[in-house]
Amino acid sequence: MKFSCNTASLLQALQLVSRAISGQQALPILGNILLKAEGSRCTVSATDLEISIVTSFDAAIENEGSITVPAKAILNFAQYTTDPEVVLETVEGTQMKCTSKHSKTSLSGELASEYPTIAPVEKKISFAVNAHAFLEALHLVTFTCARTSLRPVLSGVSVRTEGGKLILVGTDSYRLSEYILEAPTQDEISCIIPVKVLEEVKAAISGQKGKPIRSTQGEKPSNDEKIDEAPTVQVTLSAQQVELQVGSTRFLSRLIEGKFPDYRQIIPKEMSVRSVIATHELTASVRRMHYFAKEVNNNLTFVLGTGDVQIKTPQTPLGKDEASVTAETTGGEAKIALSSSYLLDFLSHIDDANVELQVVDSMHPAVFKLPNAASFLHLIMPLRMQD
Repeated sequence: MKFSCNTASLLQALQLVSRAISGQQALPILGNILLKAEGSRCTVSATDLEISIVTSFDAAIENEGSITVPAKAILNFAQYTTDPEVVLETVEGTQMKCTSKHSKTSLSGELASEYPTIAPVEKKISFAVNAHAFLEALHLVTFTCARTSLRPVLSGVSVRTEGGKLILVGTDSYRLSEYILEAPTQDEISCIIPVKVLEEVKAAISGQKGKPIRSTQGEKPSNDEKIDEAPTVQVTLSAQQVELQVGSTRFLSRLIEGKFPDYRQIIPKEMSVRSVIATHELTASVRRMHYFAKEVNNNLTFVLGTGDVQIKTPQTPLGKDEASVTAETTGGEAKIALSSSYLLDFLSHIDDANVELQVVDSMHPAVFKLPNAASFLHLIMPLRMQD
């Protein structure tokens, strides 16, 4: 194998796929990256056997071939090589020479045949979803997923179709986000996608934002070819796996087995009190009061009334705090205790000028909505009142 390429393209590809490499590998070779030179592109892959990332970039290929090399070693070379072009060449089967105008590095690798096979997902259902709408949905849903494996089904996003809609839901059992998109397919979908792979997809779409996303397996469009102005994410599902393609990058993962909890039964059917609050004012107050609230299980008491919302902390060893934020409230008065930590997490993920807080009473979950996004709701379970 021998090819030359742009150093920045190589580095970008290596950094992207290396995110699939976990800190503790079941096999030493899983700390490697697989490079394959074929045609006019170099394909770069990495996997931890649960999640795989595959991408490619343009290269001037003299001899086709493949090799797997330690991720840290080749990343070190690409990151600290100042020359704009590099030449990668295999020697004696498992050695790779990395050469540029001012540097020459030799890496010890292993045969590509020793690397685990990353097979394409066997297509059962396939559809394309608008990348920017999908990014917005992921941004507002994935942060609520559990980050532990105690309940595996909560460490993923539930994706299902219902009534012509594609519904994404994430929860850790203490808070929940639901985002509804127009269904891009008539196929019936019901699966749980690991949050880890969706976070990587989210990062990839964010990196492509403002740039055309090609869906042509990485091929360059001709001068006369119109670039897709509405970038998409291609989703392919089988019974046990999912593949999401963003431009020339593919993300593959196993689906999470199990049944997602029926969260709809805890969403209040009717809200008694609604308050529309300025987001920046609410955020500033909660952030200030979190200093005290974190001493008592992040407990903040909200009193919704006509004209404003009163917020206060219990008495703590450090003191206490209270605030009054302007609000447009309808439906009377209500009281509820909520976690300042969960509130700040939610507020940090929205950029709307106003947020709507809906409360039944102190025993039911608080529901947050965005006035300009009827497709989204966020739910936070109440805490015990500490008056």
